[in-house]
Amino acid sequence: MKTKKYVCTICGYVHEGELTDDFTCPICGADRSAFVPVEEENAAAAQSEKTDESEKGTLADDELTELTPMEMSIICSNLARGCEKQYMPEQSKSFKLLADFFRSKAGSPVSADIDRIADLIESDLSKGFPEAFSAAKEVNDRGALRSLVWSEKVTKVLSSLILRYKTQGDKLLENTGVYVCSVCGFVFIGDRPPEICPVCKVPAWKFDKIEGRSA
Repeated sequence: MKTKKYVCTICGYVHEGELTDDFTCPICGADRSAFVPVEEENAAAAQSEKTDESEKGTLADDELTELTPMEMSIICSNLARGCEKQYMPEQSKSFKLLADFFRSKAGSPVSADIDRIADLIESDLSKGFPEAFSAAKEVNDRGALRSLVWSEKVTKVLSSLILRYKTQGDKLLENTGVYVCSVCGFVFIGDRPPEICPVCKVPAWKFDKIEGRSA
């Protein structure tokens, strides 16, 4: 009998054999929900190519919403980091100033429990990313598509980590480290970050270790 193979939709790792309930990817740390049978992965890729044209579309004016000051601050902060990576210090400084300005206009952050965060992430995966991919494909924006591929994978990892946290609680973070890729945002829980980021392929020194807040 042929051994069944499963592929991780985050990093591409291929696992031979059945997946146990507590299985996690040895490369990116995603749980078993991120794995699909190899033949399904190939079929999904082929179907995606066929449906690209039919999925094109734009949002109607009444579907657009005004961004909050906090959202504008986050966007400008990300643009500042992007300019920094592109060795554009003046533009990076300008976006940082804009980020600080919008942050000063924002109210106190709304607290969200783990279930609320999980719902928001699921909304991004089920609605936000498909709409963004459709818009980027319509104008053939290869840079945006690459960025969306990375960010969708990172969001899937976050979804996986939240599911694990809901099951394990604080034990998930005991006696281990939390690392974030400074380029794509990939989050890894373990003693040390992977040698190569499984999402954007930068080396381990690009990871930042996240320290817990002091009491």
